[in-house]
Amino acid sequence: MKSFALSLAAALGAAVCVSAQEIAPTDLYDLPPADVYILGERHDNAVHHAHQAIAVEAVGAAALVFEMLTDVQALTVTPEMRRDPERLGTSLEWEASGWPDFEMYYPIFVAAPDAPIFGGAVPRDDVRRAVADGAAAVMGEAALVFGLDQPLPEAQQLLREAGQMSAHCDALPADMLPGMVEAQRLRDAAMARAVIAAVADTGGPVVLITGNGHARTDWGVPAALALAAPELSVVSIGQFEDRDEDTPYDRWPYDRWIVTEPAARDDPCAAFR
Repeated sequence: MKSFALSLAAALGAAVCVSAQEIAPTDLYDLPPADVYILGERHDNAVHHAHQAIAVEAVGAAALVFEMLTDVQALTVTPEMRRDPERLGTSLEWEASGWPDFEMYYPIFVAAPDAPIFGGAVPRDDVRRAVADGAAAVMGEAALVFGLDQPLPEAQQLLREAGQMSAHCDALPADMLPGMVEAQRLRDAAMARAVIAAVADTGGPVVLITGNGHARTDWGVPAALALAAPELSVVSIGQFEDRDEDTPYDRWPYDRWIVTEPAARDDPCAAFR
């Protein structure tokens, strides 16, 4: 199934950085200087995680923020634990988390073995609350900093609702879509908040490991950072598996992107049937 970022790239071209470009994996060894690197992924593609590990080491990450971890989980990570993948995965309760095999993510942890780990995940109860009550209600006073108190432009709202429907195999009730968008806005703000904390704590550079949707420069974590911490320089990298000749690649909403071979996987929509 074609990703939402690909299918809507043409409609969102005006928001893309003028220096946006496709790069080869070898270019990850020579990324431009930045305070923050946002490394996107297709979650179950092992090649994408190998690329992230390369970039983490190459930029000399001072801190790592993971979409997959909460603050509580991140605090359990010790230097000794990072030398033992089985122990680390068990401590993080990774197998029960629903994320792909920890073996794919472990090289990222050891690519910067002394960098502190920060959690960017939102607890599930808060995500459910955002669906019902909106992202601003969950974020509290910080909602203003990240723009969560403001409605999205109508065109963006519709595009994001369409993206949620597509991502869930057209199986969601239409009345759930606005709430799903609110949950996504909350996640973006939470990761941006964790990145800001990591920069304040270490001075950077900070690397965020996240899905491609959150790495979008037009409305993902980079957009949240632009509102809350405009002084930070950010480089966002998307990683994709599709090469549609009709897609205007110069309009993808990322600073850099890589196209890889697709990972072998079962039909992701089978469960919805």
